[in-house]
Amino acid sequence: MTNQACSTCAECGEDMKLDQIRNIIDLYKDREGSLIQVLHLSQELLGYLPMPVMQEIADGLGLPLSEVTGVVTFYSFFSTQPKGKHTIRICMGTACYVRGGKRILDHLMETLGVELGGTTEDRLFTVEVARCIGACGLAPAMMIDNTVFKQVTPNKLDSILVKYRGQEGKA
Repeated sequence: MTNQACSTCAECGEDMKLDQIRNIIDLYKDREGSLIQVLHLSQELLGYLPMPVMQEIADGLGLPLSEVTGVVTFYSFFSTQPKGKHTIRICMGTACYVRGGKRILDHLMETLGVELGGTTEDRLFTVEVARCIGACGLAPAMMIDNTVFKQVTPNKLDSILVKYRGQEGKA
């Protein structure tokens, strides 16, 4: 990929970010065990790790592409698909599950028209589950980005989504 731009990113006007990724690779290429750090920093810039970027990282660090893709697909905090502007995590810890977490998740996926792990077409929301968010006394709980919402019901969820969608009109 060194001689051609990542078509996925170039279409989104991400050429400058690719140059930044190449700079990151240059900073870390002589440090043993730096792959995960390079992947983290690259994902921070792009929001995900498309195959052309993984190829760039593999080439830049002198690693086989299979090693890079193996790390990316093994760790759940890396994504090969674009994420939404907001990540919604429904808690599925024991307390949240027992108090309706699954019902909240089902309602959310139906409302947004996405599967678990999916991103809405407008790239506003990505839906994930969390094993526990440490808010058992607030169950069922969910997070949008770093904000925790307590005792969520389907109606409360709908109201929360309306507020987040309304913020987009103000941006």
